[in-house]
Amino acid sequence: MTKLTLFIVSDSVGETADLVAKAAASQFRHDLEAVSIKRFSHVEDESQLREIAFLAKRQNAILIYTLVKSCMREKLKEECRANDLQCVDLLGPLLLEIGNLVNEKPYEEPGLVRQLDEDYFKKIEAIEFAVKYDDGRDPRGVLKADIVLVGVSRTSKTPLSQYLAHRGFKVANVPLVPEVEPPEELYQIDSAKCFGLVISPGVLNSIRKERLLALGLKDDANYAQIERIQEELRHFETVVSKIGCQVIDVSNRAVEETANVILTKLASRFL
Repeated sequence: MTKLTLFIVSDSVGETADLVAKAAASQFRHDLEAVSIKRFSHVEDESQLREIAFLAKRQNAILIYTLVKSCMREKLKEECRANDLQCVDLLGPLLLEIGNLVNEKPYEEPGLVRQLDEDYFKKIEAIEFAVKYDDGRDPRGVLKADIVLVGVSRTSKTPLSQYLAHRGFKVANVPLVPEVEPPEELYQIDSAKCFGLVISPGVLNSIRKERLLALGLKDDANYAQIERIQEELRHFETVVSKIGCQVIDVSNRAVEETANVILTKLASRFL
């Protein structure tokens, strides 16, 4: 049985070429342990290509490569021709076809797909975090969060948490109610990452009435009374003053606008 040796060459991690190589090799060797697969990752210099070609010549290896830079692909082809080596370009032909179709040139930046994957999983993790620590259900999330939102009921804490989570931020939100003592964790965090959401009594009164009607209830419940709302807002002011957090008026702001204000304030800390 002929020995099968495959060299994986990539300017990134090389996972894509590795998976393709194993898939192809499995059609000839049921036991992949009988296949020698060597991965050369983060290859960014032409001198590295010469060394890899030299080793491949000595071991009679097939080179399988995913190099996004056209100059590196051409150089490896030259080395393979000079050393009479078999090589397979996994990315080049596809990049050429896509470029011709959209009439654009590729970025030729290694590792972009991995970066996109990492961003995706970061977003999913943040969304799961926002759900888990929504509405103060577990105050331990306050200490783990990137952003903490506090406010009375119906100040858009949950939709704002989800919007920020889709931007990759872990957000915990805590409702403030006069009859319930705020969790101690609120007073232990960096106040710069905590934002209090305030709203005018009149606007909140309208929102709460609509909420009650949507639930099939009368709109004159204590929950929507101006006196009750003012009591809650006074309690809110006491708590946020103690925390020392920034307060944002959401009375006439869309969720997206509030999120932008928060992200701008956070970004200003690092300028």
